Amino acid sequence: MYLYHYYNKNTKPFLNLSDLSLEAANSLLAEIRRTNPNSFCAKRLPEYMQNRLYYENILREEFKKKGGKIKRDVPHYMTVEHSPWLSSWYEDCAYIKIPIEEFDLETLSFTYGDSHPTFSDKVNDGKEYRKKLYTYDEILKIIDKYGLPQDWNDDGTLGPERYIEVHIWSDETINKYR
Repeated sequence: MYLYHYYNKNTKPFLNLSDLSLEAANSLLAEIRRTNPNSFCAKRLPEYMQNRLYYENILREEFKKKGGKIKRDVPHYMTVEHSPWLSSWYEDCAYIKIPIEEFDLETLSFTYGDSHPTFSDKVNDGKEYRKKLYTYDEILKIIDKYGLPQDWNDDGTLGPERYIEVHIWSDETINKYR
């Protein structure tokens, strides 16, 4: 299994908006809207960062309950395998592909789909993976049952899940790829 991180070639990988103050993150998003208006990131709602911090708090608390190792306050984000849709988010997309074996699996959590719709009160379709965070062993069972979302829903017509989101709660492996 490989984990993928997508980013704009004009920047460095693993730059994390959540590592910035709310004001600095919103300022950076405003700059992205100005300089890269056609990128997916430029189309995010003004309240994106507040929402992101809200969902990251849920992820952190759920991961604590599962006994996960949290070595940083906010996660880095990757996907399980390649996501064609995510690769379209940037005008000049690059990606890093890392074998999962390079990570301490106890520092990884997963959502089947993006964490925002997964934990959103606006998505109430009764699917078993809503409002759930998974460990590595748990996500393997969900993948066995449903497959990879990008294989059956890359265009998003069947729901909000288009990839499996990975939350990296450590800088250890990430720092090798910065």
